[in-house]
Order: sequence, then C-alpha cells, then structure tokens
Amino acid sequence: MRHIWIEKYRPKRLSEVVGQPEITRRLASYIGSSNMPHLLFAGPPGTGKTTCAIALSRELFGDHWKENFHELNASDERGIDVVRGKIKEYARTAPIGSAGFKIIFLDEADALTPDAQSALRRTMEKFTLTCRFVLSCNYSSKIIEPIQSRCAVFRFRPIKKEDISNYLSKIADQEKVKLSEAGIEALIYVSNGDMRRAINSLQVAASISNEVDEDSVYQAASTARPELVRELVETAIKGDFMKSRSLLDDLLILQGLSGEDVIRQIHQSVLDLPIKNDLKVALVDRIGEAEFRLVEGSNNRIQLESLLAHFALKGKGD
Repeated sequence: MRHIWIEKYRPKRLSEVVGQPEITRRLASYIGSSNMPHLLFAGPPGTGKTTCAIALSRELFGDHWKENFHELNASDERGIDVVRGKIKEYARTAPIGSAGFKIIFLDEADALTPDAQSALRRTMEKFTLTCRFVLSCNYSSKIIEPIQSRCAVFRFRPIKKEDISNYLSKIADQEKVKLSEAGIEALIYVSNGDMRRAINSLQVAASISNEVDEDSVYQAASTARPELVRELVETAIKGDFMKSRSLLDDLLILQGLSGEDVIRQIHQSVLDLPIKNDLKVALVDRIGEAEFRLVEGSNNRIQLESLLAHFALKGKGD
C-alpha cells in the first residue's frame, strides 16, 4: 500500500464532507464571520468529527492552518498536568499570521479525567482571545456540564447507506478497483455507518483482489457473513442446540472471531428475524446480559453457549 486511502480521500473543505449536511452548513457560517465559539463534536466513530475540525481550520486559516491548529489525543494524555502544562502553554501564545485565534482540537475528550476537565473549563474561559477549543467525543454524557455549557454542541449521526455507497464508488473509480454491488452491500454491513471503517475495509479487500466482492470484504473485515450468523440464531431458536453449537465453533475457531464480535452480529440478526415481538424482547434482553458478562471478562465460549441454550429453551416455549 503506497498510501492510506482514509487520509488520501479525507475532504479538504466542509462542502466535501459526506453525510453531515446540517452540521457542515452550521460550521460554514463561522467561516463567513471569521469567528467561532468553542465547539463540542459528539457522535459515533468514523462519522466525520476530525475531518470537520481539520476542514474548518483549513478554510479559516488558509495557508497558515497547520501553525494555528494543534491536535491532542486526550486518551493518551488525559491527566490534569497536561491541561495545566501543554494545553495552557499553547493556548496562551499568539496565533500565526492574520488569524484572530488558534484552534486546539482535543480528540477523544471523553477520556479526560474529571479533574482535567475541571481545569480545562477555566482555561477555555481565560484564553478566548487567542484560542478556541474543539472537543471531540463519542459520548457527550462523559463531558462535564460546565464544559458543555461553554460549547456549541454538534451531534454527528452514522453515515447513511447511500452516502457510503456513493463515496466508496468514487474511491473505487479513482483507484481503478472493480467494486461489485454485492461488495458495496457487504462494506455497508461491516461499517455500520462508520465511513472510516468502510474505506479501510475497501482498501484491504482491494489489496487481496483487484475485484472487490462480498467474499473479499468479509475476509478483509474479519466479519462473519450475515447469513451464517442468521443460520446460527435460527438453528438455536428451533431447539437444535448441538447444531447451533457446532456453527458457533466455526465462527470462533475457523474464522477467529471474538465473543464480542459474534454477540454484536447475533443482536443485529435477532432484530431482523420474523418472530413475535415478545420473543424478540426476551432474546434481546438475554443478549444484553451476555454482552455485559463478556465485557466484564467472562469466558467467551461459556457465555455464548449459555446464550444459545437460552434461545433453544425460549424457542421451544414459543
């Protein structure tokens, strides 16, 4: 791979950002006035938060955008010393060129400790003449209320299927990769609204074969084909526990999937099944319990087999 596609095809302007028309329209108004408040970008991964921050800086600062845009990953440097040291030192220096202020972009800001966030809120107020903060997070509820009240909040949503499809087709055309319709559907399935994952999966699949189809996509993304997971769930609900256990072995051993990967796909398959709502509620309730136990460190195989056994019992009852 001579280049990483996610960086090569990252939009340079807000008008090029895919799937967030309302957000880019609001951000564009700041460019027109050459001013902006502190911003909070919240939403799932791969939906354009970092891209919007960089594109906004490019259009605000022009050729001097790199000198006036400072990025920190808050999950790596998350303590109060970083806020009082690095962030404060950068915030108090004057912007380069004719820019009226600089931008500090704090990625994964929800990883900042409560003490660091408390120190940050005063820094945000004190240096507004020279600096604006853009905070990016997956969960805005983990950002303390005083910081949220100081920011204009932008909530990003998962990218729509048609937007992912159009952008992937554009990349495939420019890279001269044959991308089938089934391949696009597979990329949409594995990405689940995450444009970054879709593009990375496309690049890995293209390195395996110049003709990207659903087989190469599932192989590249290390994801089970949805029909295999559906067969696993349906077999368990019909009461054939031993056969469903054998299908589970194929996913865990032959395909090398983790328990959390499997349980996420089981959840998606159950929601799509044509079964009674009461049964669906009972199954999803048990899936949530099993997923919690896996996250807490329980044995993958035991918890998944327990889940399939529960499916078999509930299926017989209904």
